[in-house]
Amino acid sequence: MKQTPAHEVANADLLALIPPAVARVVEPGCSAGALAREYRARYPACDYVGIEVEPRYAELARRHCSRVLVSDLERMSDADLDVLAPADAWVFGDVLEHLVDPWRLLARIRPRLAPGGCVVACIPNMQHWSVLARLASGRLFYEDKGLLDRTHLRWFTRTTIVPLFENAGFRVTLLNGRVFEAPNAAAAIAAVRALSVALGVERARAIEDTGVLQWLVRAEPGAG
Repeated sequence: MKQTPAHEVANADLLALIPPAVARVVEPGCSAGALAREYRARYPACDYVGIEVEPRYAELARRHCSRVLVSDLERMSDADLDVLAPADAWVFGDVLEHLVDPWRLLARIRPRLAPGGCVVACIPNMQHWSVLARLASGRLFYEDKGLLDRTHLRWFTRTTIVPLFENAGFRVTLLNGRVFEAPNAAAAIAAVRALSVALGVERARAIEDTGVLQWLVRAEPGAG
């Protein structure tokens, strides 16, 4: 299966969640290194480590990262992960949904964070109105990128993101939605309003969450 196309655009909202001026950041799925470019422009002393499964993308990312490992993240051994420790932040920019077992991966990362370290992530929202509209019409076709990226293996909503992290030993300290205006959203959101009433679902939350394209998450190791 071909990979999601490489991109040169940094997610400014995710960038803002990375702690400033830390010693080491690890970014799996770093693509062409856009996020590393922007972060190291501000904090050039940071050891910014990219991980890429696609060698062509890794070569592009080397322009901006301190170093890039060409590897399948989930197949990395404990010894491989130990080399990356202690990391002050692990950054998952639209990556967790591509993993076979993101729950296990997060649990493996937790003990390898530096004291005060965190995980930050951007995760597609499968409760978005556009997905609901496609489900209603039966037109759930996979695409090369976006919410229905053909390489996605897992799907999350606000309700399921919190246990994703909590079950791996984290506590979620921030969960914000990224909302982008679309001219054809109003009719679908009105339908969600009616459906929430029919199903007895909290209407305000259903309407709010269906407008979110991606969820931004910051999580820190929990007690224990």
